[in-house]
Amino acid sequence: MDRLAYTSLTGLSETAYPQRQLNNEIANLNTPGFKRSYSIVAKTLKVEGAGLDTRFEPSNTHVDRVALTPGPVTYTGNALDVALSGSTVLGVTAADGSLAFTRRGDLRVNAAGQLETGAGQLVRGVNGPLQAPPGYTLEITGDGSVYATPPNNPQGAAPVLVGRMLLRDASTTPLKRRSDTLLEPETARNPSGDIADGRQAPALTPGALEGSNVSAFESLVRLMELTRAYEANIRFIKEAKTIDEAGASMMKSS
Repeated sequence: MDRLAYTSLTGLSETAYPQRQLNNEIANLNTPGFKRSYSIVAKTLKVEGAGLDTRFEPSNTHVDRVALTPGPVTYTGNALDVALSGSTVLGVTAADGSLAFTRRGDLRVNAAGQLETGAGQLVRGVNGPLQAPPGYTLEITGDGSVYATPPNNPQGAAPVLVGRMLLRDASTTPLKRRSDTLLEPETARNPSGDIADGRQAPALTPGALEGSNVSAFESLVRLMELTRAYEANIRFIKEAKTIDEAGASMMKSS
């Protein structure tokens, strides 16, 4: 009976991690640019011990790897809203000062005149921070270039290039979610935290916002499956206890 109880306890532990991920995804159904995660991924592990050193076997492990499948795009007409295309990610400065990435495209200008996301992270530029001149109106193009136009622009002056946003194509770089919900490479290849561009050119759609790629229907169905699996393991543990008590009672009778 001990084996049955411990097997059921292992099943309870296995459902805890994906359930936490699923609860987080359901809570972010309406967060712009939010990406769901793969709760279990396969990794190839080298088999140590007697035998050839070329032996490898697949193994499942819990990793919060982000799925960069696109979400629904809504055209807002706001000049500072951007929808990142394909596997493009935007470089931002995290609270600890490190480089991180995001898919949030609801941008704004803060009180210091710097471009930031709706969550308050400063947007990084290719050549430094993006600082808007006081009173100027910002406009973002499809390649991430940020232009500033003088107020009222009475003489039809040409827009001034403020800088270009740090955009990267992560189609060939697995990303994982940080504790602050920002994204970073699953395997650190660059001390700065930057990633190399993939096969596609980074791009965005101005005046639009990308929604979350989490499906409410699929998430609720998955949540029901995990709940039922949890209840089944609890029943197994209770049944093991009942059988064990019955066996102990028979031993006392004899």
